[in-house]
Amino acid sequence: MATLKDVAQKAGVPILTAYHALSDSQPVDAPQKQRVIEVAAQLRYRLNITLRDVSALANVSVATISYVLNNSAPVSPQTRRRVLDAIDALGYRPNITARNLKTARSRMIGYAWHNVYAWRKVADGYVNALLDHFLYSVTLAAEACGYRLLIFVEPPDDPVSAYEELINTNRVDGFIISGTNQDDIRIRRLLDLRFPFSSFGRANDSWDFAYVDVDGAQGIESATSHLLAQGHHNVAILGWPEGSLSGDARMRGYGSAFAAAGKTPNKAWIVHTTNSIHHAYEETGNLLSMPEQQRPSGIVCFSDTMAVGAMRRIEDEGLRVGVDVAVTGFDDDPIASILRPALTSLQQPIDTIAAQMIDLLMAQIDGQPLPNHRIMLAPELIVRDSSRTPYRG
Repeated sequence: MATLKDVAQKAGVPILTAYHALSDSQPVDAPQKQRVIEVAAQLRYRLNITLRDVSALANVSVATISYVLNNSAPVSPQTRRRVLDAIDALGYRPNITARNLKTARSRMIGYAWHNVYAWRKVADGYVNALLDHFLYSVTLAAEACGYRLLIFVEPPDDPVSAYEELINTNRVDGFIISGTNQDDIRIRRLLDLRFPFSSFGRANDSWDFAYVDVDGAQGIESATSHLLAQGHHNVAILGWPEGSLSGDARMRGYGSAFAAAGKTPNKAWIVHTTNSIHHAYEETGNLLSMPEQQRPSGIVCFSDTMAVGAMRRIEDEGLRVGVDVAVTGFDDDPIASILRPALTSLQQPIDTIAAQMIDLLMAQIDGQPLPNHRIMLAPELIVRDSSRTPYRG
């Protein structure tokens, strides 16, 4: 098979001239260009820069080129510079597929887009920026380690099949998992297969796997304690349906705050509903319709989405958010600071979560020990006008 060097020699021009003539990357004398094109046609050569072309231009062996690219053996600074200059001049791009075959790695991390409702929009069309931020941060952390994300769809009726197919076809070196549930079957299957993965969230405290999670119980406890400290005795909570790991943990935080204050919440203040503006709006109306002595003057919400619904209903009832009824959210979505009044919310350290998840995954892929692989991070309560004013009711 002909090379660029063969074309250059037969056309009687330098290698770089042949390259410029065939790539149109720089002007070439018309007769020379025509001669190069004719020779390329005779040799049935199509421009495809290889290691042999780089070695010919740099005047070093193919092995030396490989040493420089893979940093696998000592090379003098002068030789390295010559090789890198040749690579740049010829626009050489390593054959990633061939390199991955040698290292037995795909350089891909799988991530399932498994729940459009949770990850893109809630029922009201409210975009979930927190999880967009998570994906962006994970992608940046993965690329810093030389990996890309492979996004795939997780069938709701058979979620494990997509993971098994990617493993069996050697498409990925590991997985990032989110949206975990109690006894999550994806995690159980990956543990059984002993395949590398790290998770944003827990699944079963008796299972030993790598995860990073946010301490939702501590977060909701701090938000509830904040409202109690502001003088709100009747503090309600808008939570998710029972049965989710993160939801149940957050609800425990609500109870812990009351216990620490020596108080007991009214059962009517504890609301379980879906994570939507509409349902939060409706449930807030029910709370505000309670007799005056029992009516909440503070509402802790499991998400900023629910907090938006609560704030709308408070205002529609002719009450003032942050004065008559205080509200807190969770996630510190970008809209939290621009709402009027601005929303008090719990900020999750998403960049740290993503970086630590990738670190845990890379350690597994590289066969390194994982001494600390169950990481819990505390959210930070960002106090704004929706709860800043002490209650004087």
